[in-house]
Amino acid sequence: MNKKEIIGSSLLFEGLPEQQIADIANIAVDKTFQRGENIFFEGDEGIGFYMVGEGRVKIFKVSVAGKEHILHIFGQGEPFGEVPVFHGRPFPANAEALVKSKTVFFPRDKFVLLVEANPSIALNMLAVLSQRLRRFASQIENLSLKEVPARLAGYLVYLSHEQGDNDEVELDISKGQLASLLGTIPETLSRIFAKMSEEGLIQVNGRKINLLDRQGLLEK
Repeated sequence: MNKKEIIGSSLLFEGLPEQQIADIANIAVDKTFQRGENIFFEGDEGIGFYMVGEGRVKIFKVSVAGKEHILHIFGQGEPFGEVPVFHGRPFPANAEALVKSKTVFFPRDKFVLLVEANPSIALNMLAVLSQRLRRFASQIENLSLKEVPARLAGYLVYLSHEQGDNDEVELDISKGQLASLLGTIPETLSRIFAKMSEEGLIQVNGRKINLLDRQGLLEK
């Protein structure tokens, strides 16, 4: 897709008039990143934000001991790094392309001028950012209050909703990356997958996972 199609099909700018979509596309810059390439580092100046056109991007932090913890993984049409656009502070985490990824970059100075002239753009963004805040709250609850099996079960059900409420879901990240996202280690995650399979809750076929007992997962 071209810039205009990516922008127009995203939730962030959904429903905006054609002219506003065109105006946003005019200030946007195409940027491509190879697999494993850093997009920005924690502490870098927030000079703008990005949207995934193709591929996947992980947002992560690294502990003092060097352990990586994935905060989010974003795919096509999803924005990332947008908060610094409004408060003018540095990026609070790192971003890296999981696969070769095409992104659209929105420079902060030009985007702010556009929002000042078209407040409806900000209203759309507020709705999406509110949804993201709820996701953050849910993630914090999962990591702080739930054991790892419940975190995995919740993630699989969430993935099912994201993929059209199908009983078969496909992991779009490696199990090592999933372990980091859920705040555990790969060995523990593998044991939990095996136990859930033994309990008849799921059936694992590589990256494809059949949810055999959705209610049982919800009760984890």
